[in-house]
Amino acid sequence: MIIHISENPQALGQVAGAAAAEYIRKALAERDEANVILATGTSQFETLTQLLNEPDIDWSKVTMFHLDEYIALPESHPASFRKYLKERVLTKVTMKVSHLIDGETQPETECERLGQLILQHPIDVALVGIGENGHLAFNDPPADFETESPYIIVNLDEACRRQQLGEGWFPTLDDVPTQAISMSIRQIMKSAALICSVPDERKAEAVKNCLTGDVSPLFPASILQNHPNCGMYLDKASSKYLS
Repeated sequence: MIIHISENPQALGQVAGAAAAEYIRKALAERDEANVILATGTSQFETLTQLLNEPDIDWSKVTMFHLDEYIALPESHPASFRKYLKERVLTKVTMKVSHLIDGETQPETECERLGQLILQHPIDVALVGIGENGHLAFNDPPADFETESPYIIVNLDEACRRQQLGEGWFPTLDDVPTQAISMSIRQIMKSAALICSVPDERKAEAVKNCLTGDVSPLFPASILQNHPNCGMYLDKASSKYLS
């Protein structure tokens, strides 16, 4: 793991987005196609902005998957991750295909559908983040490090749901869904490269736990210590507890 510490979220996003773009350009140069995973949430704002402004990427040759989506939340809801990606990404670039998670359909069937698709598309680079509770995607602690299923149904713990409330996506805690479809830990770890963007002081404790302690399902993102090509992009605030 290589740790990059920037002055602020804007600078973090610039270096993380540029790094992600380089992996996409490399895949396009080698195979004339690229497969990517995009994350959502406030931690990804600056990284995605930079990535979409990077030159020399033929997005029509890029296939996109995304990490997670709430179950039974309408796409029209402000917190919908499909809505987020359509508005922030797909209105700006035209992908070869975008495999968005439909949390309003039968969850088990949707997991199977997406699982079959992603197995046919080895991922060149995945953009991820770390939650305030240390989660990776919606794999809350204690996370399942063993399942080989690419997409799984997960229960969201209270800390995760309070983060979504605190970020302003929902008016009350009761409005935050209790279940989601999430890419599994093992599927994320199969990505050839990982770009993990983690700005903000409220993530500092999770960063410390996941980067300086043992790899443990109690700190799901600690598994990133074992990835052979993971770039961890932090700012001064999120890295405050690192020596």
